[in-house]
Amino acid sequence: MKKARCLLWALASAVLLSIPFLVPGTGPVMLVAFLPLLYLEHRMTLEKRPRFFLYAWLSFSLWNFITTFWVCNATMGGGIFTGFANAFKMALIFQLFHWSKKRLRGVLPYLFLAAMWLAWEKIYFVSPIPWPWLVLGNAFAGSIACVQWYEWTGVLGGSLWVWVFNLGLFGLLTARYGGSWSRFNRKAKLAMLTVLPLLLLVPLAVSLVLWNTTKEEGEELEVLISQPNFDPYEKFEFYTQAEQNAVLSRQIRENLPAVLDSAVAEGARQIAPVLILAPETFTSSLWMNELRENSTVHQFASLLKDYPYATLLMGASSYERIVSKERPSATARPLREGLWYESHNSALSLDAGASRLDVYHKSRLVPATESTPFPTLLGRFDDEVLGGVLARCIGQPAPSLLYCYAPSGPSATVGLAFVGGPAASGSSASDIPVAPIICYESIFGDYCREFVQLGAQLLCVITNDAWWGDTPGYRQHLDYSRLRAVETRRDVARSANTGISAFINQRGEIVASTPWWTRAVLKGKVHLNTRETFFVRHGDIVGRAATFLFLLLLALWLVRLLPKR
Repeated sequence: MKKARCLLWALASAVLLSIPFLVPGTGPVMLVAFLPLLYLEHRMTLEKRPRFFLYAWLSFSLWNFITTFWVCNATMGGGIFTGFANAFKMALIFQLFHWSKKRLRGVLPYLFLAAMWLAWEKIYFVSPIPWPWLVLGNAFAGSIACVQWYEWTGVLGGSLWVWVFNLGLFGLLTARYGGSWSRFNRKAKLAMLTVLPLLLLVPLAVSLVLWNTTKEEGEELEVLISQPNFDPYEKFEFYTQAEQNAVLSRQIRENLPAVLDSAVAEGARQIAPVLILAPETFTSSLWMNELRENSTVHQFASLLKDYPYATLLMGASSYERIVSKERPSATARPLREGLWYESHNSALSLDAGASRLDVYHKSRLVPATESTPFPTLLGRFDDEVLGGVLARCIGQPAPSLLYCYAPSGPSATVGLAFVGGPAASGSSASDIPVAPIICYESIFGDYCREFVQLGAQLLCVITNDAWWGDTPGYRQHLDYSRLRAVETRRDVARSANTGISAFINQRGEIVASTPWWTRAVLKGKVHLNTRETFFVRHGDIVGRAATFLFLLLLALWLVRLLPKR
């Protein structure tokens, strides 16, 4: 095979892998996306040609940059490094598969390839430098009706489907056109021709049944979503916090319905709670040591006195002062002698007068732009060589809930009965537990399910993702929230600073949304579900099983590499 043809096959896989992430409704293309690369590896093995790794790295590099080029809009160096580094890991997996064929025979190398890739995706979710954006199962985010069974398997179930069908079709084509088809008897041929369509049609049929039978469950909650639309590159420097607060205050006052209907008698008043969402990092300079004294908290706590049935959940850049003669941690930065601070990307919920106030610190942080991987090692390098440019946010070790508080005040009674979750400080059993998912966290399905295990009845995603500009990035990010809705069967209320803000139902449908880069308010009802899906209860079984299978096959390969006596 000539080099030009090798390049064409590598390019073909790159294009096929990219299409589902860029074109809505094309997720099933991923089921054949690896065929060109598998064929290229097969031919290079037969012809004993070297440098397969370079072709694989080229193919995966193109895929990474075609689909996630927008990362460079926020950080050029980080985008280039992420693209090449992620592609290098993918190519390395294919190279190990290529090498394994010298000692493993039959279908074993292909099982090794699929198991190794799935194990890598599983590990990638919890690695110190996670970037699971291009997990294969995410390709169906824009084809949500095809993967309703994610409520059982999670997103890695989609990755498994991709590998099973790609390898099954490749095996059939290789047998048919590689000369071995004639050696199969009639029953074997019939089985091969029957199984492959079933691998395609059965998951689609199951998903279609779930799509038509899954109904919205739970009581309704009214939600008001703010989209203040501040340019993220200007928000922190050119707009004062008072100006930003004025926009949100006006949106609340102009759109929140009246508390009481004047026609209703005094004794019959019933007030149902309302949740107001404001986006990630809406407010800054929030010091945890003096939370209630913060001017933004004070302003909205006062505003909510006019709406005792409302809870505000908003994002905040928060900080914590630490008194210490020496540096208290690798992530702490100096304020002045004897005083240090640590930073967080946070969400907080508060009610009228801030009588009830809870805070959650984002746990899944974006490497480099929010956190420094291996801070003990790289933090010193950053201080001494780079001048302290790397971000050092710290997150909490495990998820926790925020609450839509039950209406308070002398005339406020709850009009709906809700099942409360674990009570936080200042919350009661009648408060509604919600998941405060901050931006990047929404692509971590196994992490988001932990909120539901704690009792979350609604997923609230708050984000400020316009750093990438008008590119596929923010649309992909929105679609990943749809996957979380299916996995957990929870409605999603999504507040994005510049859009797209949306309501997503328990089937992953976007039922209402705002335009991008527009100041807007979105108001609607969500359902509060308490049922736990199989995925919520048991987690990522596919990833765990694939990791176990990979380790077994790796051990077999290593044993066969040992010299024979």
